[in-house]
Amino acid sequence: MSLKTSYTFIAPLYDLVLERATRRARALSLRPLASAPAGTVLVAGVGTGLDLPHLPTVHHYVGLDLTRAMLSRSLPRAAAHRYTPVQGSAMALPFADHQFDHTVLHLILAVVPDPTQALSEALRVTRPGGRLHVFDKFLRPGQRAVLRRALTPLSGRIATRMDVVLEDLLSTRADAIVEHDEPALAGGWFRRVVIRKV
Repeated sequence: MSLKTSYTFIAPLYDLVLERATRRARALSLRPLASAPAGTVLVAGVGTGLDLPHLPTVHHYVGLDLTRAMLSRSLPRAAAHRYTPVQGSAMALPFADHQFDHTVLHLILAVVPDPTQALSEALRVTRPGGRLHVFDKFLRPGQRAVLRRALTPLSGRIATRMDVVLEDLLSTRADAIVEHDEPALAGGWFRRVVIRKV
């Protein structure tokens, strides 16, 4: 089963599973955008739009998702925003280099088949000096997490990976500086991270 197919089926249940559990972490991750100058923000993997109620109205938002089912569910939450939905892949963003002032990556790097490529694309479309606002689950470098790693071949095909190490993704990126990194949920498995594009 492809991710596009599975997330089309998951769309009606997505909010029931994730909205309440991730609400506070999303709000804290997005708080810095309230004090940023007006600009253009990419929300990669916008899903059903759970981030949208936490976003300030000063910016123009582009919400990208792999499935039309998710994008259609994001529209009611975007009513107060300047918002453009775009169907596409986070691993091959259909945007020009340096197009966005900020990029939001919430629960996407651990979902895509190639998180290194997704991070590379996010950095490509973010202008120098812009920031990536990341909220996701990451293993720590050297963390064994035997069960999570063992389940990833199955869970990654259906919904999400459990073996992504953020430090590995960043290890070859001289254009990405971690400015903030703190635990968010599940004893620090989920983290809130701010990355500045150099």
